[in-house]
Amino acid sequence: MSHYYVDPDIMRTERVFPMQGRYGAYRFDMNENPEGLPKGFVESVLQEVTPEFLAIYPEPDRFQHKYAEFIGAKDENVLATNGTDMAIRYLLETFGERGKSVVTVSPSFEMYRINCSILGLKHVAVTYEDDLTIDIEKIVSAIDTDTRIVVLLNPNNPIGNTYTEEELERVLRRADSVGAIVIIDEAYHYFYPNTFLRYALSHKNVVVLRTFSKLFSLAACRLGVIISDPEIIHYVKNAKLSFDVNSIALLFGERILDHPELIKDLIQREAEGKRYLLSTLRKNGYECRDCAGNYVFVKPRNPAKEVAARLEKEKRVLVHPYGNPLLKDYIRISTGSKQAMDIFLETFWDIDKNN
Repeated sequence: MSHYYVDPDIMRTERVFPMQGRYGAYRFDMNENPEGLPKGFVESVLQEVTPEFLAIYPEPDRFQHKYAEFIGAKDENVLATNGTDMAIRYLLETFGERGKSVVTVSPSFEMYRINCSILGLKHVAVTYEDDLTIDIEKIVSAIDTDTRIVVLLNPNNPIGNTYTEEELERVLRRADSVGAIVIIDEAYHYFYPNTFLRYALSHKNVVVLRTFSKLFSLAACRLGVIISDPEIIHYVKNAKLSFDVNSIALLFGERILDHPELIKDLIQREAEGKRYLLSTLRKNGYECRDCAGNYVFVKPRNPAKEVAARLEKEKRVLVHPYGNPLLKDYIRISTGSKQAMDIFLETFWDIDKNN
């Protein structure tokens, strides 16, 4: 038997990785854009990928400058990361303390809990009420002198609830009183325009995260952004890898920012498709939950896991079922254009027939 050392927190961590073999399927399971960016736009950007381009180490400053201008911030407020996955790891490594707590809601994006496990941080999960609402007082009460980080996803994945400014300010006051930072994950910002960005630019301990994987359709490239006070950005830079964001991701990010009309069109197409999906399902008697992100919950007539399994096996259509008791009767459907939603609906009618 080998006697090499394994970090005990990593040894205890249990992981479930996303399913493989999704190419060629109709993807409504991971909140990607089901259709992606326009083909002509992608081809035009790829023309810039020359042998010289590939031979040079990534230089993120130009993208970060464009992104800072895009959101009305300064360069020192912005840091590009290898997806928000890596942003979360950096933030918890930098501002977490082994044995101290990170407060999140539950269920939520799993990488917060997983990174707590990997890094030896205590994960304090504030659970949803039975009616799928969050009691802000329970979040505030969970923040104590052991709390180092508080996480709010706005909107939250998977349930899609949002927070008011009054609720955020209650959390901020409590976090300030114990010296904790507050991470506001805005992965779904462009589907829900209300933003807490100004708090990240005016407070010393507030971080906003944004991603290019959702509306901007670059999940394959891995591009995220941390927005915060320059001192927070400085400490995260100390922790980050030298070349964690690749040049192709940075190039696509720049070109998307260069084309505001493309961003506007992506927003409009998803909003139209989501309205169409919800209205069609409701007209057919389905119970639906209109989430603030690019996804909806639907309660099928047949068992949710069975419907999801049959959609995958018989139609190559991927949707997200849940084991969580609050969500076990629902499937989550990623939303996209009206055309993409028609593909889902045609297959769904075939599978979820009345017995």
